[in-house]
Amino acid sequence: MSGSVGDAGVFLAHATPGNVPPELTPIRLLTGWVFEPIPILVAMFFGGLYLYGVHKLRARGDSWSRWRSFSFLGLGLGTFLIATESALAAYDTVLLSVHMVQHMVLAMITPIFLALGAPITLALRTLPAKWRNRLNALLHSRYAKVVTFPAFAGFIFVLNPFALYFTPWYELTLRNTFMHDMNHVHFVMIGCMWFWPLLGLDPMPRASHPMRLLAVFATLPFHAWLGIAIMSSSNVLAGDWYDNLGRDWGASPLSDQGTAGGILWGSGDIIGLLVFLVLFVQWAKASEREAVREDRRLDRLELIEAGRKAREERLAREAAEAEAAGADVSAGAETAGNPVPKSTLPGDSARTEEADSAVRVAGGPEPRPTGAAE
Repeated sequence: MSGSVGDAGVFLAHATPGNVPPELTPIRLLTGWVFEPIPILVAMFFGGLYLYGVHKLRARGDSWSRWRSFSFLGLGLGTFLIATESALAAYDTVLLSVHMVQHMVLAMITPIFLALGAPITLALRTLPAKWRNRLNALLHSRYAKVVTFPAFAGFIFVLNPFALYFTPWYELTLRNTFMHDMNHVHFVMIGCMWFWPLLGLDPMPRASHPMRLLAVFATLPFHAWLGIAIMSSSNVLAGDWYDNLGRDWGASPLSDQGTAGGILWGSGDIIGLLVFLVLFVQWAKASEREAVREDRRLDRLELIEAGRKAREERLAREAAEAEAAGADVSAGAETAGNPVPKSTLPGDSARTEEADSAVRVAGGPEPRPTGAAE
């Protein structure tokens, strides 16, 4: 069901043929809102999980960055709700230009702030061991490495809008409320798959900074090509829908489509360049941190080497001192154990014989051999 409350009120669902909101004005841009339950439920579910994780973390005395919480809840889910519940949603099936603004918010702004909220890191710090191990296994699986590889994720990110606007898929999302809401969720999911490995703080497979810069630079022209293709087309996208909508105000569908192409071209390039600059700054800071770590590592190695040399010198000195002391002891032992050599001076022989005689007299008569004749 859809409808409106006054000129500037709450629309119950997105516009349909015969039920078009009033002309879009600055006042209605601020006050025109819709009630779309699926985006609200999605935001409440993930926002509730995030808040529970933060509460659990702080309850046990651990800290969590308020900036991360604000990025995820205020800027991430906040822009998601603005894109799906505000006047952007009230007029997204009426004007392709409004839809394109909504598309860029959901695909390129919301995912960036969700990534900066580091929800996977929060989950790893608060989940029970069983589920934490499963999440770790998923993050390090081959599937995660393929999905987050810049070439693959960038290809999906670029292909998605081409597939949407140049196939019947876009008109289907205009006619079917469920498909319309799920298309919004789809934009965010594709954006997260692309931006989280590039800018996110979570532990997941991540290419080197040069590879990420190259991937972002390679995707920049595709927004321009798609925008130019939409601007230069002489056929209105989902023309049957816009022709039968019954809108009698504002620009013609073809003129509005040209505006939409310009929005896609300009905003895509601007956001892409900002992401490129952020990645370049991150690379520079990472290089500085790596240089500091390398300097510290080299300093530690120098200290270890200096300690090793000092220890070797000390051991060598102690060994030399021990060897010298051992030589002195050996020399003393040799001196004490050797008999005094007989003198060769005149008279020494007589004095020696007299000394021997004195010893024999003092010791008494020598024992006689057994059996000797008396």
